[in-house]
Amino acid sequence: MSSFTPAQSDNVSISTIRALAADVVTKANSGHPGAPMGMAPVAHVLYSRLMNVNPKNPKWFNRDRFVLSNGCALQYVLLHLLGYKLSMDDLKAFRQLDSLTPGHPEAGHTDGKLEHNSFIAFVTTGPLGQGFGNGVGLAVAQAHLAAVFNKPGFDLIDNFTYVFTGDGCLMEGVTSEAASLAGHLQLGNLIVVYDDNHISIDGDTAVAFTENVEQRFLSYGWQVLHVDNGDSDLPAIYNAIAKAKLEKSKPTLIRLRTTIGFGSKQQGTHGVHGSPLKADDIQALKTKFGLPADRSFYVPPATYEAYAEIGKRGASLEAQWEALLDKYSQKYPKEHAELTRRISGELPTNWEQSLPIYKSTDAAQASRKLSEIALTSLAPVLPELLGGSADLTSSNLTKVKGSVDFQPPSTGLGNYAGTYIRYGVREHGMGAIANGIHAYGGIIPYVATFLNFVSYAAGAVRLSALSGHQVIWVATHDSIGLGEDGPTHQPIETAIHFRSMPNLAFWRPADGNETSAAYLVALKSKRTPSILSLSRQNLPNLEASTIEKAAKGGYVVHEVDNEALTIVSAGSEVSIAVEAAAKLDAEGIKTRVVSLPCWFVFDKQPQEYRLSVLRSGAPILSLEALSTAGWSKYSHEQYGLPAWGASGPYQKVYEKFGITGSNIAVVGKQVVDFYKQKGGPVVSPLVKAFAL
Repeated sequence: MSSFTPAQSDNVSISTIRALAADVVTKANSGHPGAPMGMAPVAHVLYSRLMNVNPKNPKWFNRDRFVLSNGCALQYVLLHLLGYKLSMDDLKAFRQLDSLTPGHPEAGHTDGKLEHNSFIAFVTTGPLGQGFGNGVGLAVAQAHLAAVFNKPGFDLIDNFTYVFTGDGCLMEGVTSEAASLAGHLQLGNLIVVYDDNHISIDGDTAVAFTENVEQRFLSYGWQVLHVDNGDSDLPAIYNAIAKAKLEKSKPTLIRLRTTIGFGSKQQGTHGVHGSPLKADDIQALKTKFGLPADRSFYVPPATYEAYAEIGKRGASLEAQWEALLDKYSQKYPKEHAELTRRISGELPTNWEQSLPIYKSTDAAQASRKLSEIALTSLAPVLPELLGGSADLTSSNLTKVKGSVDFQPPSTGLGNYAGTYIRYGVREHGMGAIANGIHAYGGIIPYVATFLNFVSYAAGAVRLSALSGHQVIWVATHDSIGLGEDGPTHQPIETAIHFRSMPNLAFWRPADGNETSAAYLVALKSKRTPSILSLSRQNLPNLEASTIEKAAKGGYVVHEVDNEALTIVSAGSEVSIAVEAAAKLDAEGIKTRVVSLPCWFVFDKQPQEYRLSVLRSGAPILSLEALSTAGWSKYSHEQYGLPAWGASGPYQKVYEKFGITGSNIAVVGKQVVDFYKQKGGPVVSPLVKAFAL
């Protein structure tokens, strides 16, 4: 292990970071200056001595990944100093409308507008603890891809993931879930720096957070190191990180004692946590640091020069890596072609042909089983699929036969090249980890649990959608159709929660072709997460369904001319709607049936197509064994569950709530009679003055 060599630029660079963090927050009159000021030394040591990045090519695949789970002003300051395309004017626009420096880092915002110029794998950390989970996912991805592609003499993928985290992150439950799994997985490529400053928004952490963090992480199987003076002991900081890099079989937590808001008159108090510093405080701080007290956003030439050297080092490292990759291509052309394809994010040619196709005469099956069949067909042609379940593998049916578990080789349970992750009962951690896996690149993660328990992970799902992470949720047991487990397990409000979430495709397929369509669209949607809501009970294959039709998000399942009624439905209730339509047709009431497996995708279709599916002229009745909330967008009348479900055999539960072909036929007739008596034209609910 090499030793720390001081540089003349160290002190001035650290002072610059602290002063800029204070200036950035003060100019915005909003933000968190304390943590960036306290963590300036460790950030400087990490980037100046140990971190491998190239600002000229932020997408260099083997760069080290960095996740800032606290204090985003620090991230923006480092981006600027390192030479990424984030100008001083961008720093001055911190937290302003449409700036490149939003109040919390947003994946696809700063990096998207800068042509992906980001020095992290870009993740949206926002809510505390998410960044920690993302970091675990990044480490999982590195370990997996290294196991798949590295060869003797060709360590193409050997980067580290560094996470800065704080007391608030460690209080969040998602962090415990992710840390526990990281310890089990022996992720030696993961190094977390814990900013132990004893301050949260409410004040000293003594009021709420007095656990022994070291003992907690030791029990998880982590290595724990200490730096008692994170304010100025640069050699100790360096030595801790360097030692962490040597540990190959454990993730490392470095407990770094810092003074929040170091240099401020309010240092060490919660007053500097989330509020700008006053003008006289900033002037005194700059004087103390030897910077011009009367200059804001000032960067000494020595700081720029020192950080330019970091960029040069990174460019040289990438050039060496490119040379190694070229030699790899000559010795391992097949693996090289596969690795570069996966890095580019392109799917293999004609992969879609592997999707199962069904006829109406095929046997009825649960859509969770249809999902298993789809995954089994896709796995051989899409090796980038890395899946797992939150301890419900036998219920979710997500493990492809013959697949190997992603496990530390020392356990004898699998290896890092394995493609199936045992997440344990950790839904929220699983979601955050999956976001990190996707952010790394080269992998499409899928995760699984019961639909109701995706609610546990809603925070991570929301950040998937905000960040544009292509995470696929296999969410089984999607309605009262799961039966005996009862209301605690039966999702009623879950669907509308996720259907209302921007940039999230919530699928509820009604048969085999619709399930294949859900996978087709989910795998093509590089910037959109998907939830596949799947049944426990068997579903018949619909006569008019095709993958092509279902891939539009909605289509006509049963067509008639001059209809008196249209029933629109989704998932397991579509076949019930078809049954009700047959009964109504027998009574001379012409009834169309529309399947709407994905609102998000349907809403993106041309208006002309959508109006051909949900057309004017007759009332539209929606049917779903969930909450009716949201269905008014597509129907005039709604039938569903008024409250919670019930425990019992699923057929009996459906009967209890009137979701049967016979009862829906009665309801449909009532709707037709009502609109006849009402008189006047019936206009499609899709016809609006404007649409957002």
